[in-house]
Amino acid sequence: MTSFIGFIVVIIVLSILSGMMQGTKKKRRRSTGKRKSAVKKSSNKSVKTTFNRSSTTCRPDDVLLRTSLDKINGAEFERLLSLYFKDQGYSVKEVGVGGKDGGVDLVIVDKRGEKTAVQAKCYADHNKVQVMTVRELVGAKRNHDCILSLLVTTSDLTADAKREAEQFKVDYWHGGLVENKLRSWGKWQPVKTKAKPKRAAGSTVKDVTCACGAPMVQRKNKEGAVFWGCSNYPSCRKTRAI
Repeated sequence: MTSFIGFIVVIIVLSILSGMMQGTKKKRRRSTGKRKSAVKKSSNKSVKTTFNRSSTTCRPDDVLLRTSLDKINGAEFERLLSLYFKDQGYSVKEVGVGGKDGGVDLVIVDKRGEKTAVQAKCYADHNKVQVMTVRELVGAKRNHDCILSLLVTTSDLTADAKREAEQFKVDYWHGGLVENKLRSWGKWQPVKTKAKPKRAAGSTVKDVTCACGAPMVQRKNKEGAVFWGCSNYPSCRKTRAI
């Protein structure tokens, strides 16, 4: 009798241990599944790329020639200016594209051999060029044996920076002037992103058809209430409530 009771106790203990092991396996499976889904989500997020103005990666020339100034980074702006000056008859040396330039990005030489040190600043409209940038350019142009200096920015200069530039005879192009020069060049033709057109009142709606077979459009009566009217008006004067 005692051995029979002991046998039953052993069976009960084994069944309890088996249940505990199965529960542990299920938890592991759940945690593994959660990890996999988290990895998938993170990988999906990493696929989406956003524009980074501080990036030093430069896209191909044909891409830059179709990209607006607010969608390019500093290295790309320097490259775009290099292409522009070459087509204006200058020989161009890219001395600081995408890296530490010491105050000069390009050295351009005209047909007479006159050298100009160019500093390019691709900034957002609200981020103006500070006076220190002008001073760096004035000092750095001597390191490249340049007589003239030119500061080109997509934004503008602060009042102090403009005074400093005028004092040390630093020419500067900013904002709209830069864009006008690039457009007159002819090769830079940025592609405009088309906004989704909003359906205005009076626009034709294909799924609402008049009894005459013509599509109906939204109209307003004198009180401002909107209703469907036939697009063949005044030949057809049928209406329908919305």
